[in-house]
Amino acid sequence: MSHAVLSRPDREMSPLRSGPRLVAGLVFASWLALVILLGEREVFVAPRGTPPLPLLIAFTLPVVVSLFAYWISPGFREFVLNADLRFLTGMQAWRFGGFTFLALFTYAILPGYFAWPAGLGDMAIGLSAPLILVALNRNPNFGASKTFVAWNVLGLLDLVVAVTIGAIGPRLLASDQVGAVNTSAMAHLPLVLVPAYLVPMFIIFHLTALFQARRFAGKPSARSY
Repeated sequence: MSHAVLSRPDREMSPLRSGPRLVAGLVFASWLALVILLGEREVFVAPRGTPPLPLLIAFTLPVVVSLFAYWISPGFREFVLNADLRFLTGMQAWRFGGFTFLALFTYAILPGYFAWPAGLGDMAIGLSAPLILVALNRNPNFGASKTFVAWNVLGLLDLVVAVTIGAIGPRLLASDQVGAVNTSAMAHLPLVLVPAYLVPMFIIFHLTALFQARRFAGKPSARSY
C-alpha cells in the first residue's frame, strides 16, 4: 500500500481525492484565510527597530506543528508518506513568481540584498520543478533518487536563506532606518502572504517529499541518478 505513491503513474494529481486530503485542503484554505485576516489588521507589522517576531512566528509555527503531528500521529504520518509526489513537486513551479522580488527591487520597494538571492533562488526552483515532475512521471522510483533529494534540499535552503536574510539583513546593514529601503514591505498585504503562508507551505511540501524519499530509498527498485 505504501509503495503506491511511487509505483502508480496513473494516480490522479488532485490533492482532494479522499477524505484526509479534503481535510488537508480545508486546513490550507483556512490557514490562508487567517493570514489574510491578520494581514489586513497589520498583525505581522513589528515596531520599527525591533525584530520581526510576528512574521517569524507565522513562518515557523506551521512547520513546527506539522513536524510535531508527523512525530506523534501515525495517521498523519501515513497521510504524509502517501501524498502524491507529483502534486508536491508541481506546486513548487509557482516559485518562478520569485521574479516579482526583482521587479519590486527595481521600484525600490525591496532591497537588493534580499530581492536578488530570494528572487533568483525561487526562480531556479520554479524553473526546474517541471523537469523533476517529468522525471517522476517517467519513473516513479525517481522519488527515491539522490537527484530528487538534492533538489528538495536545495529548495529548502533557498527558503531558509531568504527568510534569514529578510529577518536579519536590515539590522546587519542598518537599513531599517527611516527612509531606507528594507524588507518592511513583506509584513504588509499582499507580500505578507509570502513569508506567512507560501514559504512555510513550500517547506512542508519539501519535507514531505524528503520523508517519502527516505522511506523508499532502501527499496530494491529505487535507483540513483
